[in-house]
Amino acid sequence: MSEIKTGAEIMWECLVREGVKVVFGYPGGAIMPAYDAMLDFDIHHVLVRHEQGATHMADGYARATGKVGVAIATSGPGATNLVTGLATAMMDSVPIVCITGQVPITAIGGDAFQETDVTGVTMPITKHNYLVTSADEVARVVREAFHIARSGRPGPVLIDICKNAQIDKTEFIYPEKINLPGYRPPRRAPKKDLEQAAKLIAQSERPVILAGQGVLQSGAMRELREFAEKTQTPVAMTLLGLGGLPASHPLSLGMMGMHGEAYCNNAIQGSDLLLAFGMRFDDRVTGNLRTYAPRARKIHVEIDPSEVHKNVHVDAPLLGDLRTVLGDLTPIVDPMDHEEWLDKIAEWRNDTEKRDIMAWPDDGLLYASHVVRDLWESTSGNAIVTTDVGQHQMWTAQYYHMEQPFRWITSGGAGTMGFGLPSAIGAWFAHPDKQIWAIVGDGGFQMTQAELATAVQEGANVNIAILNNGYLGMVRQWQEFFFEKRYSGVKMLSPDFVKLADAYGIPARRITKREEVADAVAYANSISGPVLLEFVVEMEEAVFPMVPAGADLDDMLRRPVRRQSGD
Repeated sequence: MSEIKTGAEIMWECLVREGVKVVFGYPGGAIMPAYDAMLDFDIHHVLVRHEQGATHMADGYARATGKVGVAIATSGPGATNLVTGLATAMMDSVPIVCITGQVPITAIGGDAFQETDVTGVTMPITKHNYLVTSADEVARVVREAFHIARSGRPGPVLIDICKNAQIDKTEFIYPEKINLPGYRPPRRAPKKDLEQAAKLIAQSERPVILAGQGVLQSGAMRELREFAEKTQTPVAMTLLGLGGLPASHPLSLGMMGMHGEAYCNNAIQGSDLLLAFGMRFDDRVTGNLRTYAPRARKIHVEIDPSEVHKNVHVDAPLLGDLRTVLGDLTPIVDPMDHEEWLDKIAEWRNDTEKRDIMAWPDDGLLYASHVVRDLWESTSGNAIVTTDVGQHQMWTAQYYHMEQPFRWITSGGAGTMGFGLPSAIGAWFAHPDKQIWAIVGDGGFQMTQAELATAVQEGANVNIAILNNGYLGMVRQWQEFFFEKRYSGVKMLSPDFVKLADAYGIPARRITKREEVADAVAYANSISGPVLLEFVVEMEEAVFPMVPAGADLDDMLRRPVRRQSGD
């Protein structure tokens, strides 16, 4: 039997039916009817300190669970403050739904107070968006929005609801079925395409798998491992693909690309077949496209047809869900042995290990990369780790080895500074029983540090590790390497982070020596609630290797080998 409800009540009822337990938001005039109705529904609201934080928390929640994260804001500046988070989720294919209030339909176009055309603003950075002008539309739109956000290639969806649509009443009929003509994400690749791919695989002597975030999003971790082991094919991972195959697996090559492992990039450039699984050939992965893997044929398994042939022409596109495609492909390929190829990669790996900063003798300095490695060891590699963007992000990708999926949460495509702390809070709501570490830089952290109050308010058991080098480190590194050390706009004045934490009632420590790291991590893990650790690290440490912009993927700036004294 149908009921008569307000549009706001219908909105919350639909969220409940979609399984939503928590939403992240900030109220205001145009969304106030929804906030009033919220009190009658069993959904926990997290009051953020900035709407951008709401989107990143929803994002972190979504990446940690695979479920849809939800953020809410009012019209005007509330809605426009969501833009960075929407762009971040769009670039990284993260399923979030953002709901914004809008002025009444009668006021649209009149430059009313806090009126902004947020559907127009966000059209390029959402998978889809809606302007809801009537209570009659609410149930259908919310149902469709969640389906679109999580199906096919996931992404953000925005629902802009006019104030009158929240207040007006209508008959509530929950739409059990969804009708979206033309929206049919591919699932299973045609048999002839699978056979063509299998033929290329059989002919290959130096294959490499390129595993992207699609491995995790499709839940294809087991299928990836089975395929790699059957064909004895090494696996390189994108930044967002880390965790798709355990880092300790013998076939794992670690991260590829601009700051990827040198032996990994060499393997890609020397390969005769690339198997791209759920990745999009981003420029940070390929380097110079004209010289990218020049002798390699290419197989591309991808659910989004627009990504096929977009950056790199491929020989065998396999359109479909990666888990399904690998389930169909693996049985039709023969077991293979690429011992000679794997031995060659092992030689390159040995050279990389000689240059690794972990092989350096102790010189009394605290290096950020050492902090990350020690943090990995102290947490037994079991934490969910979030980061901001910059040098610390790359060191974390390199030295916090991911053995499990859904433990690595970072901004890839958009490169969004300020992502680390709020996404960690979102991840904590997803997994309050797990260790959560936000590894951040002194620059990115200050962009969203107000969310410390949100962490305290919610009692979020989030540990914050600030790697403080006093610079916008990655920009400084580029200026050192490519602009003759003409440092401009990169010296970072920061507050006393320990005192700042104390102002929020957060326990904190400052660490200046490597021998203090393990004890500080143990201290943080012994406390329930947020804890802040500031690591004062070497100011001009650089991330290696580094592929300069536009250079060939194997034309890397390498760390010099540092000899032990007496060698």
